[in-house]
Amino acid sequence: MNGLDIIALGLGIESPWKIVGQMLDTSVTPHQLRIRLQADRGSEFPCPVCGRMCKAHDFQEKTWRHLNFFQHHCYITALVPRTRCPEHGVKLVKVPWARKGSRFTMLFEQAAMVLVKEMPVAAASKIIGINDKALWRMVSHYVHKAMEQLDFSNVTGIGIDETSSGKWHQYVTVFIDLDRKERPVLFVTEGKGKETIEAFKRHFEAHKGKAGNIARVVCDMSKAFVTGSEEQFENAVVVVDWFHVVQLFNKAVDQVRRMESRANKLPKGTRWAILKKADGDLTEDQKKILTELDTFAQYTCKAWSIKEKLRWINQAEWSRGAKWRITRFLNYAYGILDDNPILKPIYRALETLKRHKNLILNRWGNDYTNARLEALNGIFQTARRRARGYRNVQTFITMIYLLAAPLGDIIKST
Repeated sequence: MNGLDIIALGLGIESPWKIVGQMLDTSVTPHQLRIRLQADRGSEFPCPVCGRMCKAHDFQEKTWRHLNFFQHHCYITALVPRTRCPEHGVKLVKVPWARKGSRFTMLFEQAAMVLVKEMPVAAASKIIGINDKALWRMVSHYVHKAMEQLDFSNVTGIGIDETSSGKWHQYVTVFIDLDRKERPVLFVTEGKGKETIEAFKRHFEAHKGKAGNIARVVCDMSKAFVTGSEEQFENAVVVVDWFHVVQLFNKAVDQVRRMESRANKLPKGTRWAILKKADGDLTEDQKKILTELDTFAQYTCKAWSIKEKLRWINQAEWSRGAKWRITRFLNYAYGILDDNPILKPIYRALETLKRHKNLILNRWGNDYTNARLEALNGIFQTARRRARGYRNVQTFITMIYLLAAPLGDIIKST
């Protein structure tokens, strides 16, 4: 076996293709190994449309970037035949080492995709020595080809949540399969309004999903999500996840603290202490702050007490018991509040709880939660920070699919 045979084996070249030349160009930096391929004279090639074997009509020279040969950049150049098919006319044949329209070999693209999963695209592009826009086009091609092949016919429960896609209140809405343990993302779209639910339904049905099969939809208390889910999935029970109820009151307590701190300077560490449970993992300073909270922050203390009482509702075993506890909780909360404007955030949280009481009660007897979706949001935001933001929303959506959608072997999806 000579040197050309070894290179051909590494490239996966098979008859009728063969290596007819190679040259190492040391006049450029980095050095370039240029390999020239050619098909045997008189060979027949399949029509790219119907597969009929045809003679070559003429040839076009094409060049592809390949994996590095040691430290040298490697390029493959070949005269690619165009066949004249009696039925489909003159067509450029497909070469076995690259996909149609790409300037890179499939082995190069496979290596690039592995890097992109582990690091920001900008960093990966520097390592492999190509423009980041070219790499994004490559990633987008494989991700969206793989997404086209997804089958949603067995999906019966979905989770919905929004995540920030940039500055100035830019968001994307993420939909997940609640029954799928790994890589559960089904769809991502720009915005966080009612139109996102409509867009998901179109996408869902285009992938063999049936709206009538959706039995559960878990979301936050967004009017757009709740109303849109009820309209688009008529057989579904809409569940407001308990995580979002706790989040609602945590935010309200913190807003009260901030307003009260403008009038009275609060001890250092108050912010983090009031977000913890009274019987949670507290430092000595945090225990002291919570013990003396009513002496220096009476409104924050009231808000925190209400937030703590909220846990009592979640401890109910049955929906009926939870309903009774919500009524008692509301009576307790309104009973300790006064009309000071500082407490407005807590009043708003209580009104929101009353308004969505029935949807919150649906969580009893339901095993679905949005906990995994919230964890995924953390992964998405970490990726966005590592990349120092994305060029546009579509690239962020592509990255979410790459990280968390069930794409399988996306190189084989083309």
